[in-house]
Amino acid sequence: MSSSSKEPEASDGLKTFGAVLKSFRKRAAVTQEELAVEVGCSSHFLASIEQGRRFPPPAFVDRCEASLDAFGTLRLAANQLTRKRGLAKWFQQWAEMEQEAIALYTYECRVIPGLLQTPAYARTVFANRLPPLSDEQIGEKLTARMERQRLLVERPNTAYSFILEEHLFLRHAGGHDVTMELIDHVLALAEHRNIEVQILPLARESHAGLDGPMQLLETPDNKWFAYSEGQRSGQLISDPKEISILQMRYAKMRAQALSFEDSVSLLERMRGA
Repeated sequence: MSSSSKEPEASDGLKTFGAVLKSFRKRAAVTQEELAVEVGCSSHFLASIEQGRRFPPPAFVDRCEASLDAFGTLRLAANQLTRKRGLAKWFQQWAEMEQEAIALYTYECRVIPGLLQTPAYARTVFANRLPPLSDEQIGEKLTARMERQRLLVERPNTAYSFILEEHLFLRHAGGHDVTMELIDHVLALAEHRNIEVQILPLARESHAGLDGPMQLLETPDNKWFAYSEGQRSGQLISDPKEISILQMRYAKMRAQALSFEDSVSLLERMRGA
């Protein structure tokens, strides 16, 4: 997975929460590795939270609270936190849910999904925003996006499915070199056992996703949610009837898209392999 050399800036609130968590972990005489196993996360994820570089998901806080017998202190500290800069307000709740998901499905027809973007491609996306973003704003958004991508390596048991329109690669956003790097990046991610990428070809008479992009996720307690994003807003969907419809459409698109093997082959041909 592509990574950024710049770590996200830790806020005072996140640093404080991390210090409190570390203090209770030390009090309990457990290592990061031992606590990570106990609460069901990676030791790298736990270390990032203790260092104030990650936002602690609510379920993570609850598990740490129970495991460390923290007298409600961790929940109280977590309640004082505000989401770090760089993520749109309407996306923040979904981003938190992503950190706990056991399955995450994404169909996109406008732009390569954030979880699959390279830094150069993401910078191109942000540079094309209107009204224009400042260099500082672009930097904040880029840092948040690269940080979010850690999900792909920190949650190897989460099943990721991406259905992408072929034209997203043919657009050559950012230029030829940016696109070639992007294709290499997606091909590398597709080598992970838990990441499936499928391409919907340009010529396809039937298409179940004509109403636009969608995301679906399954929580650890096997509940499903969906997310739909527009120009400057996003909608979290919890109605089982609506989710059932979106699941039906996503399943149909999986059948309409090229198989995983054929999708990889198409990307390799685009790359010139």
